Amino acid sequence: MIKNIYDLKSYISADFQSSGKRLSLRNCITNPVLRFTLVMRLLEYCLNTRKSIVIYIPLLLWFRRLSYKLGFSLGPNVFGPGVAIIHHGLLIINPATRIGKNCRIHMGVHIGGSGKFVDPSEVDHHCPRIGDNVYIGPGAKIYGPVTIGSNCTIGANSVVNKSFEDPGLLIAGIPARQLVASRRI
Repeated sequence: MIKNIYDLKSYISADFQSSGKRLSLRNCITNPVLRFTLVMRLLEYCLNTRKSIVIYIPLLLWFRRLSYKLGFSLGPNVFGPGVAIIHHGLLIINPATRIGKNCRIHMGVHIGGSGKFVDPSEVDHHCPRIGDNVYIGPGAKIYGPVTIGSNCTIGANSVVNKSFEDPGLLIAGIPARQLVASRRI
């Protein structure tokens, strides 16, 4: 979570580095996904440090406008540092979801809560928790109170509805299961 200006700088630097781009005015103008990531981080900074409403409201409007334009539906403070959203297109993430650092996420991904009606104070317990260095392939769906360990890979079009807490797993299928690579003799 971004708590001060130094956190903001490190998150932005990690995001651009994870995307394989450098922070420059040209990249922010020509790449709408990087512009969205930058605005998202500025909004998180303003929200978490309780900056003036004069600064917060225009950033919120800009964030919502870019979200609508790019097909993203997500809230602030979902991602850790180093997020790489690969393409614009449909991306839906429940605002109560928490995703660790260095996540690489493709278009068509849906990450949502359990689907049952719960008390608003318990929403956090019904949304996914995803570890660090996770790759989420195009079209993957992750639902419910699941936990995904660090360094995992979630295959394209997988439907994850149970937890995979061990690190470094390859998860794929409908419903998702752990895939084991064959050993060569």
